[in-house]
Amino acid sequence: MADLKAFAEQLVSLTVKEVNELATILKDEYGIEPAAAAPVMMAGGGAAAAEAPEEKTSFDVILKSAGASKLAVVKLVKDLTGLGLKEAKELVDGAPKAMKEGVTKDEAEALKKQLEEAGAEVEVK
Repeated sequence: MADLKAFAEQLVSLTVKEVNELATILKDEYGIEPAAAAPVMMAGGGAAAAEAPEEKTSFDVILKSAGASKLAVVKLVKDLTGLGLKEAKELVDGAPKAMKEGVTKDEAEALKKQLEEAGAEVEVK
């Protein structure tokens, strides 16, 4: 019988092209479907990639409350969102409410910092 440890080392070091060729040989000559061989092939290199959690890339900035300086927050919301004064006031009065949705992490953090400096209570989701 062949040395199984050496055989395992050979399998782990196969390139994608070689894995595809092996799958074809297993299917054509031995009747083994490639799907049955795929978990064995993925165990070497694919396991590490599968463990990495997907990082969130889209964030929502939620205005929870205007705080003590409501007028300053309304003006800032107007400037940051491009809304009219009436719409900005309605957004602030309707808190908690999403102020901006689907922004990058950096933009969300910058908005949060500006709003908190004006006295608002903000949450980034």
